[in-house]
Amino acid sequence: MSKEGMRIGCARNEFSCGGESIAYARVLDIPGADRLPVCLRVLLENVLRRATSEQQAQAAARCIVDAGLAGEAGGEIEFMPARVLFQDFTGVPVFVDFAAMRDAASDKGGDPNRINPQIPCTLVVDHSVAADVVSCSRAALENARIEAERNAERFSFLKWSAKSFDNVQIVPPGVGICHQLNIERFCQVAITGGDQAPVMYFDSLVGTDSHTTTANGMGVLGWGVGGIEAEAAALGQPITMLVPPVVGVHLTGSLSAGVTAMDLALTFAERLRSVGVVGKLVECFGEGVSTLTATQRATVANMTPEYGCTSTFFPADDKTFAQLELSGTDKASIERVQAFLRAQGVDTESLDGADIVYSQVVDIDLSSIEPSLAGPSRPHNRVAVSGLRQRFRDSLAQHGRAPQDTVKTVSFDGEDFALTHGALGIAAVTSCTTATDPAMMIAAGLVAKKALELGCAPLPWVKKVLAPGSHSTTEILSRAGLVEPLEQMGFSVCGWGCMSCIGNSGPLFEPMHAVADELELTSILSGNRNFDGRISPDVAQNYLAAPAFVVAYSLAGTLDIDLSNDPVCTGSAGPVYLADLLPQDEEVEALLHEVVSSDLFAETGKTLFDGDEHWRSLTVNATSTFEWDGGSTYVRRPPYFEDAVASDVFELSGARALANLGDFVTTDHLSPAGAIAPDSPAARYLREHGIEESEFNTYGSRRGNHEVMMRGCLANVKLVNKLAEAKVGGYTWDHWGACVSTIFDVSQRAAVENTPLVILAGKMYGSGSSRDWAAKAPQLLGVRAVIAQSFERIHRSNLVGMGILPLQFKEGESADSLGLDGHEVFDIAPVDFSQGLPSPSYARITALRQDGSTVEFEAEVRVDTPTEGAYFSAGGILPFVLDTLMA
Repeated sequence: MSKEGMRIGCARNEFSCGGESIAYARVLDIPGADRLPVCLRVLLENVLRRATSEQQAQAAARCIVDAGLAGEAGGEIEFMPARVLFQDFTGVPVFVDFAAMRDAASDKGGDPNRINPQIPCTLVVDHSVAADVVSCSRAALENARIEAERNAERFSFLKWSAKSFDNVQIVPPGVGICHQLNIERFCQVAITGGDQAPVMYFDSLVGTDSHTTTANGMGVLGWGVGGIEAEAAALGQPITMLVPPVVGVHLTGSLSAGVTAMDLALTFAERLRSVGVVGKLVECFGEGVSTLTATQRATVANMTPEYGCTSTFFPADDKTFAQLELSGTDKASIERVQAFLRAQGVDTESLDGADIVYSQVVDIDLSSIEPSLAGPSRPHNRVAVSGLRQRFRDSLAQHGRAPQDTVKTVSFDGEDFALTHGALGIAAVTSCTTATDPAMMIAAGLVAKKALELGCAPLPWVKKVLAPGSHSTTEILSRAGLVEPLEQMGFSVCGWGCMSCIGNSGPLFEPMHAVADELELTSILSGNRNFDGRISPDVAQNYLAAPAFVVAYSLAGTLDIDLSNDPVCTGSAGPVYLADLLPQDEEVEALLHEVVSSDLFAETGKTLFDGDEHWRSLTVNATSTFEWDGGSTYVRRPPYFEDAVASDVFELSGARALANLGDFVTTDHLSPAGAIAPDSPAARYLREHGIEESEFNTYGSRRGNHEVMMRGCLANVKLVNKLAEAKVGGYTWDHWGACVSTIFDVSQRAAVENTPLVILAGKMYGSGSSRDWAAKAPQLLGVRAVIAQSFERIHRSNLVGMGILPLQFKEGESADSLGLDGHEVFDIAPVDFSQGLPSPSYARITALRQDGSTVEFEAEVRVDTPTEGAYFSAGGILPFVLDTLMA
């Protein structure tokens, strides 16, 4: 445990529990705190505990209380999370940066061993496994073997990191997904520390995955940040933030029969996206909250990034404590947490009837929620089962196609099948979103069992993926007798990781890949992301749904269907309808009561950090600095520290646009995690280094190599860049060669010409996963500024952290409205950061058109806090932190 969390600066008090006096920072000592939402009280406790003077404590406290009671955004505060959670795709580059920082410290004549995380850091290897092998009993073992072979260099580096850095623990591959393991193993609600006298404080975290918010369902405040910001927090730098407004979601009623937590989560995404909650906290309250289990709440909280807010917080209550006890927390620890919450006035009894102030209140009647899906490419595009066929066909028409206008024959095991648009390429029970909730997983198993009993048969063209979020989930299915029915329907366990949700579905079956250009193929998955190109480059439409629906639609084999009326398939006795397959709530509850117990979690947690034979066979030694392998194509020393240029004044002259993009450009577009296309610059680099195409692996797995990642910048196969003259993918206009070329090659030409680059974009630039490479890669390509209509919260912060200036068009203005097409030459007038905040706050931009005319406009400089200004002036957050640690 770090010293960071243990100290109490101000508002020191004590409470007693079990005959022991425990110190804490009492938020109720601050006038008005009793009317704050609970999530703001967590922030209040944090600033009080960490304050170094009474004056600092009072200033930060008033900042939070005044904003909270006014129901609006407030001034800047510094938040220090109790811990940091990493997954390996985003975690590996963080630890590569730590290793490079040690080298830089050594180069400056300092002690590299001073570079260490200052707070507990947990990395879970969950993003590397792919569903290469499916629908057989050895699928999990084979995929683990393939994963180990592909990622030996990365895994060796992670083992070195665990041994060489303080405050680091690594959960090996094949154990589970970071967010589900966080719920099952790491969430505490409140943490007890102290070398001598005990100190207690709220559990809190940030994570390098957007869905870190899953912990909010357990009463633990946390959210996703970019890897860049997480690095700084791990190294002891507080996260600067403006006090966010808090939207209250008032829940009434209870879920109707057959309605799942996924249906509720998709409804949240739809409703709150329409309300507009970007940059805000959401807190749930009302009598409906108590009807939801902790894992149902976690499902909703997991979906938080899909509607844009920072967190979706459920204050801890009896359901939370029941989950803690179930997953192995001892009774004395739970009683201590309960006493702490009472002392802070945030226990259920204290909150009941409290006059809490929210910036606005959104009412959701749980009884109104209906079974739902979402798609074809946005999690908030909810659709009822009865509306799926029309939703699919509307999207089909947008792609210039019509139902049944193309029929292709595919062959499997000598049998021919005639398929048309809507054919299902992938059906995946995957992701922490739904696997965290055992009720939904049990329901999926019961659908498979009923299908088996009714004589239904799996369809050969559908690739079926079952990736439980932890071994506890697998054991629940096993004890319930549902593993075999799922296997019979093609859903064999193929690994414990994110798989299809992150895009690691593996290739479609070859006959389906062969017709992918001519048929509009679809996927259905129980995940949280369905962006264009994410699930598979061969799949045009992706839909999110509960696990039970995934199994049912896999039997239908198409999404061009209305299962509210049409049969799913034909069984041994005739048509089988959806109602024949879906279990009753009582069936699910009976099985849960029978098989889910604390001994199950205790048994599956025994080997949490052990790893399989592949992991155990990796031999590494702790050293002060990492021995970089010059021939490695996975882990290379990045150039950030050598390339960083500190300056208080930003200005650009003669810049050219690298891309002109539309709305909702995601981090998947900016830095894809999936397959490396064989004709891409990254593939060319790998071939030049002796790597065969079969060994390319994914962009996500190669995030420790900046050479691959900069070549993968904007390389998503579905990217639409208005400068590429209708050519889809990682292409743009070469301003010097007067032709369309790859984005990487154009960036290299710009470097030769000593020309800075900018990106033009629409609304919500950088939405989606919290992906630091979506900022790192553009920086390495020479992008100095992004001019957009709006930015996703995490990505804006990441841009600042990498020294890229985020500039926001004035309300009502855009590249299109100003007549900008990306062929202009851009000048940006000086912006001074010497005082922290930008001066002026709106940058003056001049765009010179090809015909000699000019467009002048202003854009808001989105460097929002003085601390961000200090980072930007230093050339980025990493050089800033290095200088701080070496001072």
